[in-house]
Amino acid sequence: MKVYDPARIRNVVLLGHSGSGKTTLAETMLFEAGAINRRGTIEEGNTVSDYHELEKEKEKSIYSSFMNLDWRGHKINLIDTPGTSDYVGEVVGPLRVADTAIFTLNAENGVEVGTDSLWKYARKYEVSSIFVVNKLDNERSDFWQTVQEAKEHFGREVTVVQFPYSEGNDFHAIVDVLRMTMYEFPEGGGKPDKLPIPDSLKDKAEKLHQELIEIIAENDESLMEIYFEHGELDEEQMEEGLHLSLVKGQIHPLFCVCAARNMGTGRVMGFLDDIAPNPLEGNAPKSQNGDDFELDPDGKPVLFLFKTYSESHVGDLIYFKQYSGSSVAGMDLMNNSTSNSVRLGSLYLTEGHKRISINEIKTGDIGAVVKLKDGEVNHTLSEKGNNIVLEEIEFPPTTIRTAVKLTNEGDEDKLGNALHQIHREDPSIIIEHSQELRQIIIHAQGEEHLGVIEHQLRNRFKLDVEFITPKIPYRESITTQVRSKYKHKKQSGGAGQYAEVELLIEPYEEGMADPPDMKVRNTDVHDLPWGGKLVFNNCIVGGVIDNRFMPAILKGVMEKMQNGPMSGCCARDIRVSVFDGSMHSVDSNEAAFKTAARMAFRDGFLKANPKLLEPIYEIEVIVPQDYMGEVLSDLGTRRGQVQGMDAEGALQKIKAHVPLEELDHYSTSLKSMTQGSATYNRTFSHYAQVPFDVQERVMKENAELEEV
Repeated sequence: MKVYDPARIRNVVLLGHSGSGKTTLAETMLFEAGAINRRGTIEEGNTVSDYHELEKEKEKSIYSSFMNLDWRGHKINLIDTPGTSDYVGEVVGPLRVADTAIFTLNAENGVEVGTDSLWKYARKYEVSSIFVVNKLDNERSDFWQTVQEAKEHFGREVTVVQFPYSEGNDFHAIVDVLRMTMYEFPEGGGKPDKLPIPDSLKDKAEKLHQELIEIIAENDESLMEIYFEHGELDEEQMEEGLHLSLVKGQIHPLFCVCAARNMGTGRVMGFLDDIAPNPLEGNAPKSQNGDDFELDPDGKPVLFLFKTYSESHVGDLIYFKQYSGSSVAGMDLMNNSTSNSVRLGSLYLTEGHKRISINEIKTGDIGAVVKLKDGEVNHTLSEKGNNIVLEEIEFPPTTIRTAVKLTNEGDEDKLGNALHQIHREDPSIIIEHSQELRQIIIHAQGEEHLGVIEHQLRNRFKLDVEFITPKIPYRESITTQVRSKYKHKKQSGGAGQYAEVELLIEPYEEGMADPPDMKVRNTDVHDLPWGGKLVFNNCIVGGVIDNRFMPAILKGVMEKMQNGPMSGCCARDIRVSVFDGSMHSVDSNEAAFKTAARMAFRDGFLKANPKLLEPIYEIEVIVPQDYMGEVLSDLGTRRGQVQGMDAEGALQKIKAHVPLEELDHYSTSLKSMTQGSATYNRTFSHYAQVPFDVQERVMKENAELEEV
């Protein structure tokens, strides 16, 4: 397999809303380059990139797929990605290592919500961006409306380089305003004829050509001077300016294609070769400490791992980008993220499921390695002594959760291993083993995402599982102070148990004064792992309880705080003062005092006007204006409190506080009420007191569980 120098490598990621034609575009590009001799289709399930059985069944991309092709001496690493927000974890990794993003727009639907979401990630990584308007042969195609929407959503930097001669069933030619040529395609697509622009379109082409020159010139002073002097830029000057503007993100060229009929893809690939940045010119990664890391073809090897996929007969296939030097199989390196030494196994390039062995991966290229014993997504490998760690990929917060329950007991270890492997391959999934809730909770990006996880557990790992509603991690506290007393006395032959404690239990507030009628001998402040504080005062006088029993009393209180009296969830923000009690010279011991403290705390807690707190999440809903009313009304039914509304480009952003209990399956409901045009994200905000009816329900459910 040929090894390419960095200057002849293009790392390109395909982005766009589901159904915009990314996979078909990738297939056509491979065919045009001669990498495949027959184009597959989504309907037939034989495309290079959507090769997983579940992708064929759903007829959509679920996983990112890696391909490469040679176009006129340049290597294009092509990454096809899913367009559904549920699979965004498969997008952010490829975006991190790409130098150019091609956004596909469906000419019938214009700019769709998935494209808006992906645009934010492309901007975050400062990836050069190109737009391709696809499906121009659709009878409802509207190219100019799509262009207008693109400018509204992504800015005036979106610049038309091509427009269609005609649309719909008659689509067969493209006018290129950079080269001022019309490309007319034969019926079956393929290589076009180059023709003069028809007189009927000359004025429009000249106007767009002039706009292209102006945006190029305004981003480069030397070209601006030439433009002012001559009123024109030649094609070479325009391409030079386009290249510089594209690298700096000052222009987003827009092209026309009909990928299904193989019309226009060759020109896009030619643009990638001639204009798009190579890895040395693309956005350099940052180190973990925030410094720019410059790619160095002559330097010592530095690799960044960004994607893991496991095959049953091969093991882990880990994708990486070479950021410095070269890598060869058998090379010994250090994993700077774990400080362990590793040896590279066999190196490969991939075309979908097909692996192609390669001897060397040079700077800027993307490859894959098998049998890497110590390597995970976000790890940096280098030669020993070079301790560079590159900035990690930041995966988006999850939007949905479910608890997983085994049908058959005894498969717990197998389930744990399966979930660990699923998380390794998709770090946008979070696996929580909640001791508090006594559940394994899967946090994912949406309902479809959960469906894929369930499919893997059942079919790949052969586990009989059930997804059930997860419990809510409530918090408990109190609103008034009480004094509580408990005597633990037990005699059953031989040494008995005796302990008596008297506690003052109060709601804790920062800076509160000591109890007025007690002398505080010692105070312990505990920052609780689940949030909030426990302040524990020793106010014993006269030696009625030995100091040696104080840790046992604290432990008894803490045990009950971990398993709160109302809901079984954790209690927080409480001050406990031990001010009296009694002990026995023979029968008192730590176990007795722990029991007495636990019971005294429980009894006092329930008398202190307890309150139940629920987790409140801040959500941001991105929604078209037309659906604002429905979304706001729905938030009201979910006990949501709207915090604000802002315009975000052509869309609206709603910020609200919503209880976690009301967010179960919200992503599905949101898609349903907005016809799939809205998205949302959520982050934990704070705990707040639940309504009285909710508290009563939760206490009743907890009491029933304790009886069982």
